[in-house]
Amino acid sequence: MAAKSTVTLQSPLFAAKAAPTCPSHAIMLELKDVNQYYGGSHILRNVALEAKVGEITVVLGRNGVGKTTLLKSIMGVVPIKSGSITLDGQAIQKETSYERVRRGIGFVPQGREIFGRLTVEDNLKMGLAYKSGRAPIPAELFELFPVLKQMLNRRGGDLSGGQQQQLAIARALAANPKLLILDEPTEGIQPSVIKDIGRVLRLLADRKTMAIVLVEQYYDFAAELADQYVVMERGEVIKRGRGADMAADGARQLVSI
Repeated sequence: MAAKSTVTLQSPLFAAKAAPTCPSHAIMLELKDVNQYYGGSHILRNVALEAKVGEITVVLGRNGVGKTTLLKSIMGVVPIKSGSITLDGQAIQKETSYERVRRGIGFVPQGREIFGRLTVEDNLKMGLAYKSGRAPIPAELFELFPVLKQMLNRRGGDLSGGQQQQLAIARALAANPKLLILDEPTEGIQPSVIKDIGRVLRLLADRKTMAIVLVEQYYDFAAELADQYVVMERGEVIKRGRGADMAADGARQLVSI
């Protein structure tokens, strides 16, 4: 894949938000000794994970190793059996999904899960649903994903898979989260859109206002973006390190089928 790119947007709104609101590389998300069971199966085993402001943390692993369960545990969709989850220094493991979103977590689920019968505009407004009053859709979303501005009045279900994924990411960004979590964002997406998504994620990380956690099967995409990485197998983290060291660490071999 192409080398990491830096994109500068000239919008005054975007420039105003470019100043860091959190110390660069501060720990935004931290999991310690997280365990999760499903029936009699031990799905997550003493998982530890950190995501830092200004960095993209990539979670790798074969299908069925617990990556999606990990994200659901962070989001509060499934409760953890033991361990702790902190966001910006505050324990959140006992909070509801709604409360976690209000604290500043944006989530892009696997399969996008947009509202097919709603317009693009209404889908974006759903990302602002918990905000008080009628918060406007941030103009910068259309700078990150210009295609969405052209399709504001189109139904979400009429968009291509790649356009729907861009809509799902924009919806998660609408409330200006401190932590952005993405589950397999390249699944079923054409290469040109994958490149656009990678560009946006790198840009967001380089603004140093949020932490990003990316679960990804597409190794080359993950390796291109990773500032740090973890590899999971059978519910455990078996390898971790800096993104620049993934090749030397043999990360590709650990996740190959």
